[in-house]
Amino acid sequence: MCGNAALSKYSDELVATAKKITAAGKGILAADESTGTIGKRLSSIGVPNEEVYRRELREFLFTAPGVADCISGVILFEETLYQDGSDGTPLVEALQRQGIVPGIKVDKGVVDLPGTDGETTTQGLDDLGKRCAKYYERGARFAKWRAVLKIGPNEPSPLAIHENAYGLARYAQICQENGLVPIVEPEILTDGEHSIETCAAVTEAVLAAVYKALSDHHVLLEGTLLKPNMVCAGAKGPAADTNRVAELTVKALLRTVPPAVPGIMFLSGGQSEESASAALDAMNKLPAPKPWVLSFSYGRALQASALKAWGGKKENLKAGQAAFMKRARANGAASVGKFEGEGSANGGESLYEAGYKY
Repeated sequence: MCGNAALSKYSDELVATAKKITAAGKGILAADESTGTIGKRLSSIGVPNEEVYRRELREFLFTAPGVADCISGVILFEETLYQDGSDGTPLVEALQRQGIVPGIKVDKGVVDLPGTDGETTTQGLDDLGKRCAKYYERGARFAKWRAVLKIGPNEPSPLAIHENAYGLARYAQICQENGLVPIVEPEILTDGEHSIETCAAVTEAVLAAVYKALSDHHVLLEGTLLKPNMVCAGAKGPAADTNRVAELTVKALLRTVPPAVPGIMFLSGGQSEESASAALDAMNKLPAPKPWVLSFSYGRALQASALKAWGGKKENLKAGQAAFMKRARANGAASVGKFEGEGSANGGESLYEAGYKY
């Protein structure tokens, strides 16, 4: 029994929204970088971190011809949720007109967790209910909250696992009370020298704790999505091939994620554009039972080539859109096990950043 009377108002809508986002052959564009993080992206192509350029970058992604064929949802930063496009149309409305579900990043970043060796917890719960209600009114229908864990000699600690799992569960509960499908994102960073087997064990422990916490908080699993890391070796650890990544990732999910969850939308975690597509494709090609949709919620792995092709120049907007759509189509194909290794301008170039922050 759910045990959350407030949930009945939105339960059918939450389930329908999650189902729409997990439509076959589609995934999520994560365009929720903070002002500081998008500034780093812009500076890499010599463009100033000004509102007009932040808007232009996101607008050309959202309006790329054919984008709705392979993108079902877009995670927005708060600024973008309230921005108008170049023609005066609110960007959220531009997405809705194409049948793309607008989402919103609602966490306020990580802070140090006392009593640990540099581990963190995520802040933003205090006024979350009020903000979710405001975002719903604006047109958002799902949300994202990122918890961050690391692998080290004694990490993740039991305290960090518990704190982040229960933070995610409380966030999920508040979102559902206000009509937003929560994306539950417990990201285990690839920083470190650990093996892929170590990552698999940690991923299982973290996901088991997360779903225990979601159960304790009476979260409607059918109205949620999971955004986990793939099981990968540390950035400085022994490399593992794509098939091994796929095998251990699916095994970890089968051991921990209830079949009631409609979709698992992976983060790319700093993999190259090509590697992120190939790994997702390999998972969908595995003969193992998969009771959930396995798709993507990529930021860097959808935008890197597009950013370079655009270069901040209006005359390059179509080139930027074409580069973006190449990756979007590749990942749409990978989400149904039909990726054929199309290649990209970014190719096999790693997008890894140590201690990555949005």
